[in-house]
Amino acid sequence: MADIRVMTGGAPKEVLGVLIPQFRQKSGHKVHLIFAVISAIQQKLDAGETPDMVLMPVPAIEARVKDGTFRGDARAPLGIVRVALVVREGAAKPDISTLDAFKNTMLSAPSVVHSNPTATPSGGHLAKVWERLGIADALKPKTIFRNALDGGAEAIANGEAAIGLYPMSEVISVKGVAIVELIPSDVQLNTVYGAAVLSANTSPEPAAAFARFLADPANAHHWEDAGFEPAN
Repeated sequence: MADIRVMTGGAPKEVLGVLIPQFRQKSGHKVHLIFAVISAIQQKLDAGETPDMVLMPVPAIEARVKDGTFRGDARAPLGIVRVALVVREGAAKPDISTLDAFKNTMLSAPSVVHSNPTATPSGGHLAKVWERLGIADALKPKTIFRNALDGGAEAIANGEAAIGLYPMSEVISVKGVAIVELIPSDVQLNTVYGAAVLSANTSPEPAAAFARFLADPANAHHWEDAGFEPAN
């Protein structure tokens, strides 16, 4: 039996809480999670930290396979997560059914919260969206940068912000908030999450087994329940 150290972004947090106990019962292996925003994971890897495996967006995984950090033969796509707009539970749900409606909703919102543009893919993407829509200057004074792992969705639940934008999986189970819908496809971010085993892992099979378990089609419904869509 092995102890598997897994470094992961926040997007799979909900589904991991369901699947890890099942994996332990099936395999006997223990999984220890280290949550961090994607920029922090990259920094930790650059600094020489060596968890047994990592869960992060696939483009970042591919780059690390090329530079030798991750094994090329022990990785798996897990699911696609898209950005949703959320409000406080019980609040009126704004119209974001079209790009113009989405733009108007953002301009009329008294306050907005989303991840830091320098910390996560969704935060960086949204910063580019505001520039593209020509509303970056209007949003700047009323936007709070708070990553989901640092209580971003809770800022909506407690009334600190009127509107939040986060990957669906990061807000789907947060109490006190309501999902309006996914933001329009024209400005959507489709993040494919994956699992990869580090090349430095000298006993890679337990981690590889966990990656296979996470990607098993029999577990697809757990990913969907947690706000992901099929990766294939």
